[in-house]
Amino acid sequence: MAKRIKTSSEQIFSFHAPDALSVQLVGDFTHWQKEPINLKRGSDGIWQTTIRLKPGKHNYRFLLNGQWQDDPACTIRVANPFGSQNMVREVA
Repeated sequence: MAKRIKTSSEQIFSFHAPDALSVQLVGDFTHWQKEPINLKRGSDGIWQTTIRLKPGKHNYRFLLNGQWQDDPACTIRVANPFGSQNMVREVA
């Protein structure tokens, strides 16, 4: 019987912030603020990036101009030790 290998899949993260100077994606997959991912702003004010994530649950948040922000489109959230919530992206 062949062993099934789990691969990573492309995930799109976006944040609507037309007046922002910068939007970064941080999470357990970026070692949080150690390796943030810069999102690119579109002409419609939506910042976006596409990354590859391995299957599983991934905690993340956005940094908008250096300030922590929730993802309003995310419905799965868990409490974090800082009194706020992390967003959760589940990858099959």
